[in-house]
Parts: sequence; C-alpha cells; structure tokens
Amino acid sequence: MTSSHPVWWEDVDVRVSRPPLQGDVDADVVVVGAGFTGLWSAWELMRRDPSLRVVILEAEHVGFGASGRNGGWASALFPVPLTAVAREYSVDHALHLARFLADAVSDLGRTLIEEGISADFTQGGTLSVARLPAHVQRLQGEIRDAHALGLSDNDVRWLSAADLEARARVSGALGALFSPHCARVHPAKLVHGLARRVEERGAIIAERSRVTRLRHHSPTKRAEVLTTAGRVRADVVVQATEAYTPALGPRRGVVPLYSLMIATEPLDDSWWARHGFEQRETFADGRHMIIYGQRTADNRVAFGGRGAPYHVGSGVDPRFDHDPRVFSALADTLRELFPEFDAAITHQWGGPLAMPRDHYPRANVDLVRGVARAGGYTGDGVTMSFVMGRQVARMILSPSESEDHLVDDILTRPPRRWEPEPLRYLGINAGLRLAERADLDESRQRPSRAARWLERLW
Repeated sequence: MTSSHPVWWEDVDVRVSRPPLQGDVDADVVVVGAGFTGLWSAWELMRRDPSLRVVILEAEHVGFGASGRNGGWASALFPVPLTAVAREYSVDHALHLARFLADAVSDLGRTLIEEGISADFTQGGTLSVARLPAHVQRLQGEIRDAHALGLSDNDVRWLSAADLEARARVSGALGALFSPHCARVHPAKLVHGLARRVEERGAIIAERSRVTRLRHHSPTKRAEVLTTAGRVRADVVVQATEAYTPALGPRRGVVPLYSLMIATEPLDDSWWARHGFEQRETFADGRHMIIYGQRTADNRVAFGGRGAPYHVGSGVDPRFDHDPRVFSALADTLRELFPEFDAAITHQWGGPLAMPRDHYPRANVDLVRGVARAGGYTGDGVTMSFVMGRQVARMILSPSESEDHLVDDILTRPPRRWEPEPLRYLGINAGLRLAERADLDESRQRPSRAARWLERLW
C-alpha cells in the first residue's frame, strides 16, 4: 500500500510531542512557524544572545510544512537567474550572490556537524541532464552566462556524455551541467534535529498552536500573536510561514504553489551499480517543468516535480497534497530516465511552496512595528532558509551590521504584490501550461513558441 505521507517522516517521530500554548506568555521574540526559517532564526538569535526569551508557535507539528516535505536539495540555486540579477543590480551583485550561496551550502554542512544534527548531508553536487538538443542549448547557455559573470568550471561546468557516464547513467543523456555546490540531505531529520537544538538553547516550541492574528507594535502596546488558546506578547514577531502566509497576511505577498513527490522502495546494490550516483549527486534535467531527485541514504529514489495547479484565492488544503495526474507523470518520467526502473512506489505526497511575484526571496525587518518576515524561496529553501535565519537575527539584534552589502541589497528588497484574483489564477496556471507545451514541442524537436514566451517572463 502506498503511503500518503512524506517518506522522510518514516525516520523521525512526527507525532505532536510538545504541549500547545496555554494562556498568555511574554517573550523577547515570538516566531510563527516551526520550519527551517523559523528555527534557524531562533537558533541564530539565541546564538547571538543566549539570554533572549524565544517562543515558537506551530499550527501542527515541527516540520509539518515544506521543511518536512521537500526534495532534500541543499543547493546554491537562486530562484532568479543570475543574468536577471545582474541586469537589475550589477554583475558584482550577481557574482557576490553566487559565491555567497556556494559558501552557504558548505557552511550549512559544517553547522550540522558542529550541532550534532545527523541529516544525511552529503555534498556530491548536482546534475542537470540534457536529453534533447534543446536541453543542450539551454544548459550550455547557462554555463556560458555564469562564466561571463565571473564564475568558473569550479562552480559550474559541462560534462560530455562520456564524462556523465562515469558519474550517472541516464537514458538518452547527451551531457549534463554539473555544479558541486549542492548536497543531498534528509529534510525531516534536519528540521527535527534543529528543533531539539533550539530547545536546548532555551526556546519554547508550542505545537498545535494555530495563530489566528498578528498585532504589530503600537505606541502603547507590544506586538502580539494570538492563538486559539492564548497569546504571546513580544518585542518582535518573526513571521516564518512561507506558503501559509496569505492566511495571516500579507495576502498578496506570495502565492502557494504545490510541488509533489514520490519515493521508491529501497533499490538493491546492483541497480545502483548500473546507474551510478555514487557521490549522491542530486539530479534534474533540462526541461521547463521542473523535476528533481536524489538517491537517499537508504537507497531509494526520492523524486518530485511541478505541474499541480495553482488554486484560486491562494488556496491551501490537505486535499491539494495529492494529484493522481502528477503522481502518474512523475512515475512515467522516472521510467523515461531509467528504463529498467520497475520498483514499487511506496510513498506519494505533496505540499505548497511560496513564490513571490518577482521570484526574489527576501527578509524584511521593521523594528518600529515589531515585525520581521522571511521566505519566498520558490522551492530553493533548504540553504536559503539557513541564510535568511541568520539575516533576520542579525537585522533584529544588529541592524547596522552587514555580512555582504551587495547580497543584503538583494535579500532585503522591498516586496512586490501579486495581482488580484482572478488575474493571478489565470496567469500562474497559464505559465504552467506554457511549460508543459514547451516541453512537448521540444520532445518533438520542433521550434516552440511556448518556450519563447517563457523566456520572455525574465
């Protein structure tokens, strides 16, 4: 029987084990959301100032949202192409950002070791496989653009079909883009291990404590977070709610998009000997409709992709975690990549991620109003949440301090609102259909007007 829960949850205890908030509590900082962003923010705040009173409120259980459901890529990927960053800011900005995120991947790995968090972190790099001539053209173009900005083969390079064969065997591969700046990770082990370390530093995590309202500072009152069973008063509220943000506001800051995943049963050594991935490289290919996979520590394939529709009014509902059409497409894609694949699919799940209108993740802190927000990762959140947690804590405790002012320019840009409904419903779902059409055209090796329209979005 196929499980409807993330495969990651098999290896951690996701039962609610922490009591909910009861009554009124005073704190220095209250964090809304016990996922990566909220927990890294709390961790960095308490690392910088161990005397802080920090309370974390979670509507369900630690890692219930994207932090416990994602594909487990700790990557240096940024949701906006570096060429677009260079156009809007400067080449120096884009180059600094790329190097900053590459360093952050390794820094995350070191931090997990220092904190004693066992999360199957293995930095084997990532492969974007070209299986069609259009893929070759697009991926090699990305490499040329990266090198033109100042990156080198040490950051991103092309592997010929023969070079790729030495690493991984994928059906129909013509070559691949390779970057070493990515690690395979077990997201649920990471988020639950981080929660324990945050509690050891003195934070309180209240599960089953759904927030119903946020109140900012006023001249006479501290900021407040209201739940169904009590409230927390604090100097600063950190809203780390990612795809669930529209329910609390701002309603049009991000939209929730669903990404779905499947996982196989553990595959035997002979299967992996035939297909490679000995360095635990994560993998994707050059199509427009994003797919992503990894070889897990117990030798499964965990594989996901986009394609589920956006739901009107920024709808989020457990029913949307499951889409038979997308699950079937993911299984078919695995069989395309690995024709010998005949293993059982043991898990099927999904969940929402948050996408800003301009695709830029951001951290914004307003100490006058007592509110901080971070998120909008568009699926690249494992490393970005680590970065943003440090960013939020620094901006709260040391507003004048800067780790890299060029990166700060990008990560703290002002928000941009999404269009009202039904425009965003029509626009987002039209974009998904364009991606599907573009991939179909390219698979038939014919010019794609849909692909040209997608390129013009940037």
